Amino acid sequence: MDSLLCEKYNALKERIRSLECAAVAFSGGVDSSLLVYVAKDVLGDHAFAVTARSPLVPLAETDASADFCRKCGVKQLFVDHNDLSAFCTNPPDRCYICKKQLFSAIFALAGKNGARYVLEGSNLDDEGDYRPGMRAVAELGALSPLRECGFTKADIRAVSRELGLPTADKPSAACLASRFAYGELLAPERLAAVEQGETFLRSLGFGQLRLRVEGSNARIELVPEEIGKAVAMREEITARLAELGFVHISLDLRGYRTGSMNEGVKQAP
Repeated sequence: MDSLLCEKYNALKERIRSLECAAVAFSGGVDSSLLVYVAKDVLGDHAFAVTARSPLVPLAETDASADFCRKCGVKQLFVDHNDLSAFCTNPPDRCYICKKQLFSAIFALAGKNGARYVLEGSNLDDEGDYRPGMRAVAELGALSPLRECGFTKADIRAVSRELGLPTADKPSAACLASRFAYGELLAPERLAAVEQGETFLRSLGFGQLRLRVEGSNARIELVPEEIGKAVAMREEITARLAELGFVHISLDLRGYRTGSMNEGVKQAP
């Protein structure tokens, strides 16, 4: 670990140590995995993870988070987040409404278990996209130690690699609602179809990907070097996605990128 990264890592440990007792909002992704690992390291049993069980979260991600906690000896609690009615029409501020709802439940559970602080895993790279959910998190008083200590996504992966965490090279994840164009209905069966479609694509050997949805249209985002492979497998891919209810299926030639559904609203207040 180079000196600058080591300095950031030490600052992160000291920041979390100063809290004495904390709950970590834990999705099982790259960022929150490092956060919960460090929290357990410096706070011991005074740190625990809180994970959402929701139709917005792929079951594989929930299972992976539980496996991580078991292996690291981290106590994990769950909040059930099944009521999507407040944002089922997927408005542009969906993430704000959802995060306010979810983190309110996390704070309540954290308090019942003796934790005054709730930590969440955003980093410096998250500041470049349209992320209304970050406003909700800040309003509720959640802390973002990775961002406070200057961590980028690359830093988080590098430190995770040094620590031998299995999430170091894990593809970036996001809730299933982020796959839908704003205004699209977030019905459980549609969320499940996206989850199944992405699981199928990963079973074919594709890595970082998203299946974006607008109406009956499915747009596949892959890293650019895998687009040719998808074209060669187009009959197999289109057959399976058609089974899941998608009519028009396309490949995005710009490739995978975070927040592509936000590209029309980045200037929104």
